[in-house]
Amino acid sequence: MAVVAVVGGPGAPGATTSALALLLAWPLQPGRRILLVECDPDGGAVLAGALEGRVEAVYGLRNLAVADRRGLLAQTLWEQLIDLSPEGNGERLLLPGLTDPAQAPGLAYTWEPLMEALHGLEPQGYDVILDLGRSGASGPGAVLARRADVVAVVLRSTLRGLSAVRPRLASLREDLDTSGTGADALGLLLIAEGPYPVVEVSRQFGVPALGLLPYAPRIARVLSDGGDTTDRRFVRSELMRTARSAADQIQLLIRRRRQRLAPAAVAAEQVPPVAIPGGQSGPEAPESHPLAYPQHPYPQYAYPQPPYPEPQYPAPQVPQPAAPAPFPAQPPHPQQITYGEVLRAR
Repeated sequence: MAVVAVVGGPGAPGATTSALALLLAWPLQPGRRILLVECDPDGGAVLAGALEGRVEAVYGLRNLAVADRRGLLAQTLWEQLIDLSPEGNGERLLLPGLTDPAQAPGLAYTWEPLMEALHGLEPQGYDVILDLGRSGASGPGAVLARRADVVAVVLRSTLRGLSAVRPRLASLREDLDTSGTGADALGLLLIAEGPYPVVEVSRQFGVPALGLLPYAPRIARVLSDGGDTTDRRFVRSELMRTARSAADQIQLLIRRRRQRLAPAAVAAEQVPPVAIPGGQSGPEAPESHPLAYPQHPYPQYAYPQPPYPEPQYPAPQVPQPAAPAPFPAQPPHPQQITYGEVLRAR
């Protein structure tokens, strides 16, 4: 399972908009799903933005804090998800964030078990995007960035944007080196608003560029303030094309890091170099994105139906440890809300 943390910074560079673009553009193999979790302690923005306030603010992260105190976090997680799939097939899901920044202190002891629960989704075929906003990668929520496969820092290629992100990158690099899995998890997701080329920005900061998204306020407004994400002009826009390319580069960085951290767990695979934005080069992403994840054909429900079936092995010669407790047999969901329903209600 890939866990990608998207981090913003001063000046509202567009972290939530970029995270939504990745959610809709993320390449999915059959049976896989992608989940966006709004972990910004300053509050979530999707319910009032992309969904235009048409979904009641009864779902979200705040409910998990209460469930965690009762030992029901894993079960309650399923009840808080909203389906943002344009087709309504439950492949692209949202866990809304806080509705009030004053709720953030109540999550101080929930971030760690939440990360455990998200990593526990691997057998069910999930990738996860965490929207950390401008302050979610520090303080009590720092564990979210430390345990992510990739930390994508969103910045605008203007002098103001580059100046603001420099101390943030230095702090993240030190924290990931000392408390995480290494500063090589860092990557830049640039918004091409200013004159500075992506290659030069990457060289100055010593951080690889994961993608270069266009500065396209009219198209980006569909993600930040609402609109039709099924419109062909939006689907074929430069923003979504570059978001798909960025998703490819993120998955390739994840694969390289896993080969470094656990080479025996990842099959070695040689892929030819290919040009990426700004003239850099890197390995080419296969269309199927064969990451080293377990594959399983899920039934066509809004959500997968655990538990994940156990493979059949010969009788062991020594006692085996008990398997961890599975997720609920069928995640309870009081009301399935699809993005298509939101659009038809407009």
